[in-house]
Amino acid sequence: MSEKVSDCIFCKIAAGEIPSDKVYEDERVLAFRDINPQAPTHILVIPKEHIDSAADITAENAPLAARCLEIIADVAKAEGLSGGFRVITNVGEDGGQSVRHLHFHLLGGVKMNEGLL
Repeated sequence: MSEKVSDCIFCKIAAGEIPSDKVYEDERVLAFRDINPQAPTHILVIPKEHIDSAADITAENAPLAARCLEIIADVAKAEGLSGGFRVITNVGEDGGQSVRHLHFHLLGGVKMNEGLL
């Protein structure tokens, strides 16, 4: 791991160095409950491989980002979010990204308005 990646909290969670409330895990993707939920269901879905943000998705790592979206659909079904859900990824400081590791917020369990969140 590079120095930047070794300090990444999501890389540490993916490696099992920091505990999480796992909802799904395979060799490439991890989904876990957010410790500061913004909805009744708030799950983070991350690639285990470090990618800084959606701005860093390339032709080479796009299949991994697509795999995250597949898992989001499966987890939403498993969580009973049949009425709908929201998926958000923040990019960079102005986009509100607090952890520099690609992650998708899966939010549901409540009717959401049409605002940004």
